[in-house]
Amino acid sequence: MEKKNLFEEIKHLNSIGQEYWSGRELFKILGYLKWDKFLNVIEKAKEACKNSGQDENDHFPRVERMVEIGSGAKRDIGDLHLTRYACYLIIQNADPAKEVVAQGQTYFAIQTRKQEILEQGFEQLKSEEEKRLYLRKEMAEHNKHLADAARDAGVIKPVEYAIFQNHGYMGLYDGLGAKEIHKKKDLKKGQNILDHMGSTELAANLFRATQTEEKLKRDKVKGKSNANKTHYEVGKKVRQTIKELGGTMPEDLPAEDSIKKLDSGNKFE
Repeated sequence: MEKKNLFEEIKHLNSIGQEYWSGRELFKILGYLKWDKFLNVIEKAKEACKNSGQDENDHFPRVERMVEIGSGAKRDIGDLHLTRYACYLIIQNADPAKEVVAQGQTYFAIQTRKQEILEQGFEQLKSEEEKRLYLRKEMAEHNKHLADAARDAGVIKPVEYAIFQNHGYMGLYDGLGAKEIHKKKDLKKGQNILDHMGSTELAANLFRATQTEEKLKRDKVKGKSNANKTHYEVGKKVRQTIKELGGTMPEDLPAEDSIKKLDSGNKFE
């Protein structure tokens, strides 16, 4: 099994699925002994953030971190929920003599660039057809990664993976499994529901798949039932986010013509 990157190990997701890193955890990983000295690095990173035209409050928000100080009393020592970009800037301003800093520079540079490419690529798409095709290809790729993560968790047999996938759908589609979604969308036998989703519905399912993969790995989930529960919970969380944003529930979005009509040369999974 591939060893997980040190910085991936300490990545978190907030209640709406956004990734962040704890400043207190990053400070330890980078080998700093005193928080005050690390704050000097953070200040340099904030300055670089402002110089790039970004709002530092979007990337370095302060949060409470309560610790016990004796006799049951607690004190707020403070923490920061850092974005990927914030971590990138911190690493660039950290002590280059530290080996772990060099590792971090490589990791965050690559990951930040990957995110930029993904965002730029999608933003350049104009038509609904282009967006559907782009997202469907991303969905096919990330389903492979999700399958690998599920396998590491103990989901081995094809029938087990089908059940695992169904739990994700049920969380996102308010209890509807793949067969029920297929029926509700009025699709014919043999038609893949992913091939008939519009860009909005594909994006929701892509988010479900990527966040489930991350959670399975980050939480080191083991066992089929736990993996199924994780997929269901992530799907449900994505649904809750759609609801909070006032979006249309995925089961209520119309089925589209098959994506294969737009790109007959690709076989999607």
